[in-house]
Amino acid sequence: MSSTLYGIPEHFDAIVIGGGPAGATTAGLLAKRGHRVLVLDRERFPRYHVGESLIPAFMRPMEELGLPERMDARGFERKYGGSLVWGNEQVPWNFSFVKGGAHAYAYHTRRADLDSLILDRARELGAYIIEDATVKEPLQNEDGRVTGVRFAVRGEEDIKEATAGLVIDASGQARVLSRRFTDLRWHDELRNVAVWTYFDNCQRLPGDEYSNILIEGLDDGWFWAIPIDKGTISVGYVTRSATVGESDQSLQEHFEAELEKTTKLKKMVAPGRRSAGFRTARDWSYHSNRFYGDGWVLVGDTAAFVDPLFSTGVALATLAGSVLAKIVDQVIKHPEIEEKALDRYATAYSGFFDEIREFVERFYDRTKYKEFYFSLAQEMIDPEKKNEPSADFVKLISGLSGRHPMFNITLDDLVPDSGDEDSEEDESAA
Repeated sequence: MSSTLYGIPEHFDAIVIGGGPAGATTAGLLAKRGHRVLVLDRERFPRYHVGESLIPAFMRPMEELGLPERMDARGFERKYGGSLVWGNEQVPWNFSFVKGGAHAYAYHTRRADLDSLILDRARELGAYIIEDATVKEPLQNEDGRVTGVRFAVRGEEDIKEATAGLVIDASGQARVLSRRFTDLRWHDELRNVAVWTYFDNCQRLPGDEYSNILIEGLDDGWFWAIPIDKGTISVGYVTRSATVGESDQSLQEHFEAELEKTTKLKKMVAPGRRSAGFRTARDWSYHSNRFYGDGWVLVGDTAAFVDPLFSTGVALATLAGSVLAKIVDQVIKHPEIEEKALDRYATAYSGFFDEIREFVERFYDRTKYKEFYFSLAQEMIDPEKKNEPSADFVKLISGLSGRHPMFNITLDDLVPDSGDEDSEEDESAA
């Protein structure tokens, strides 16, 4: 390094760019396996991020990190299902995660608190964490292999360097390495825009729906309402980018006009008051054309992201981080398998993403009844019809279908004498 930071080595088994859920999960689980890992994040935690509602698949990597009890201790609100105003004639209906299998609940949470919790756990497990650190560029050898990064720490003039056997880009939509080495494919069916804010002192849904996320569809878009805690609800509106572009209204005006057309949501916010400004995001569904290269690999939103309809973002990112940690563990021990091992990860991860994206695209057809959506889920994950369609629907939107290769990657044939215990654990968990 051109300047050494106190207590920080110069070389690592892996460098992770980004300390969000994907990066912190990957780094924490690699450190837990005894590897030297550096995490660089350009911000200081806690920091704001949207995406406060989670799905049960998220619980699987959190159990590996030993965090569920801490989430309860921090007062994160348990999420047991969802309430929808969706489909033909916008008929209200509900689902419960109890039907989904291994995990009966997930959480709603302020992302600043959640992300700090996961990053702190990675630090506790032995990962080196540097916040306020902006990665400037990758280091590459004469053959073009990525061998590390150059980065700047806020308030310091010199540029620092760190090297590693593998660099993992978990930088989210900043796409630090992804922007250099890959191209994005946007999914035109999901080229949407979202505008959201927060309300205090709202009415909650009744009875067993109390902790549900509310998804309310309208002719031109849909709302989410997420109970972050007893007093605050995140409320967002999602519509086609083209719809907004054809209107003279601002996004805030769109939000307010469409809110008046809702049924359940309007009642929830009636006694409340808006307690924050508006935020926006566009084009929320994309896919990198490559997930890895010579010396680097992508995980989380820098690799792919799907529309937020079913709150899959954090779960998909942390599941991928868990799987990647198992694979990188073997790559560190057996560098000769790197390309084939990362290719299996990329193929499974891309396929898992596509499964979710395909379902979301078809779910956007709001001319159907709930039975159609149940049958659609069964067609995708349970073609033998072993379960009830409603149970398959919950399994799919919980991220717990288990059949997908993402949950069952093995490297036994690449490292025949390794006795790949991780792959056996994956198969039994699925």
